[in-house]
Amino acid sequence: QVQLVESGGGLVQAGGSLRLSCAASGRTLSSYCVGWFRQAPGKEREFVAAISWGGSDFYYADSVEGRFTISRDNAKNTVYLQMNSLEAEDTAVYYCNADPSMIEVTTGNGSWGRGTQVTVSS
Repeated sequence: QVQLVESGGGLVQAGGSLRLSCAASGRTLSSYCVGWFRQAPGKEREFVAAISWGGSDFYYADSVEGRFTISRDNAKNTVYLQMNSLEAEDTAVYYCNADPSMIEVTTGNGSWGRGTQVTVSS
């Protein structure tokens, strides 16, 4: 089973940028599809973005498309989420999810990390 650790969250002003990392251990991430989800207090978990194991297929939620970019570096066993033009509505705990199947990732059925907090002040 792959173990995932998210990092890179923090406090940022609206309009600023953050880069989140999802690092894998236990197994190589090269054969896994990886997705990012977020959950704000009192809100349902929301899909944010996903990337295929080969890095050629991408999926974005409408709320972040054009502002967020997902990428991966298999040599570093890490997937990134570059977040630009951040808004207060982006405040949430961000989690990554990984599975060999993209279907399992986009439905949140893969392996979860423990999350990293992103707070955007207006």
